[in-house]
Amino acid sequence: MVDKARSISILGSTGSIGTNTIDLISRMPEQFIVSALACKCNARLLAKQAKMLQAAFVAIADKNAWPVLRDSLAGTGIEAAAGSEAVLEAARRPAEWIMCSIVGAAGLAPTLEAIRRGCTVALANKEALVCAGSLFIREAMRTGCQILPVDSEHNAIFQLFDTQKRDKIEKITLTASGGPFRTLSRKEMAYKTPKQAAAHPIWSMGKKVSIDSATIMNKGLEIIEAHYLFAMPEVQIDVLIHPESVVHSIVSYIDGSVIAQLSSPDMRIPIAYCLAWPQRMKTITKNLDLVSIGQLNFFTLDNDRFPAINIAREALRTKGDAPCVMNAANEVAVEAFVAGRIGFNEIISVVYETMQRCPTEDIDNLDSVFRANAKGCRIANDIISAFTGVQLRR
Repeated sequence: MVDKARSISILGSTGSIGTNTIDLISRMPEQFIVSALACKCNARLLAKQAKMLQAAFVAIADKNAWPVLRDSLAGTGIEAAAGSEAVLEAARRPAEWIMCSIVGAAGLAPTLEAIRRGCTVALANKEALVCAGSLFIREAMRTGCQILPVDSEHNAIFQLFDTQKRDKIEKITLTASGGPFRTLSRKEMAYKTPKQAAAHPIWSMGKKVSIDSATIMNKGLEIIEAHYLFAMPEVQIDVLIHPESVVHSIVSYIDGSVIAQLSSPDMRIPIAYCLAWPQRMKTITKNLDLVSIGQLNFFTLDNDRFPAINIAREALRTKGDAPCVMNAANEVAVEAFVAGRIGFNEIISVVYETMQRCPTEDIDNLDSVFRANAKGCRIANDIISAFTGVQLRR
């Protein structure tokens, strides 16, 4: 794949993206030197990964997990540390390429640290661009950091997007499976349980992301990401329902050409693209068989049944901390739904109400991001606490 081994670090190594990344590099260990690994709290798995990959340094955010990590690595010569500063140190360690896949607000500071180093960053932390897109992109431009999107949709666009002919691009289209409730009315969705909402028909994802797919909020977040990644106006970013999840994204040019990226729905494919970039690497993923698939279907998104997209577009147009507040409210609302405090339809209602009550402020640094996140969480929790079963405003 490359002439010499590439030094890499993986932030969020024990999560889904991290373990898939390690699955790929473990099949060609001669191609990679692991500088650092970091995770939140899974000390045993982190230690196992570190020993298998002969990592130079490992960090665990949860200090309570430190004794297990320390004892598991005793005698290996692998340097280890615990706490949030240790995770930042993992991001600072010399590496040509860093996977940033620590989810949520915990991943913001390490991701920004990686970007400020000016290395190649494979970005799987959705919050970085949703909550502080202008800040992260500005820092990437300042340091020369190349951001490689890991999400399958944005990775597909990255493969198709001709940056030299940006003015010749008519629009980009993100595809959405439609989730488990694609054909249901809002009345039918109102009675669905967290287990049903998390049962994604195609992708194997965590509960939060799966529920975001059911509300289609995940596509709203991806519109915001795409805006910052590709410097595309919101009006030139479309969403199309595609239940088979074979076409991951589409780029339409002004001459009528429409170019799509197709592959099996396996996250190792976009991860492999990022790992090998600007080359490509062989994987053991299933080859796409169009004959066996038979047909591909596409449908217009019904914004009345799935209003999350319009809310996300409005947040992006509002700018400032509006997308961050929206993301925070959505996280709180999803947690409340999982806990049985609100119904499925009320997830987006809570987000909408939170947006209406929040004055917009600028995002200048990470502190302002954290303030906006706290504000969104607080107001969303107040709305949920006051909810007595009366249908919330939509």
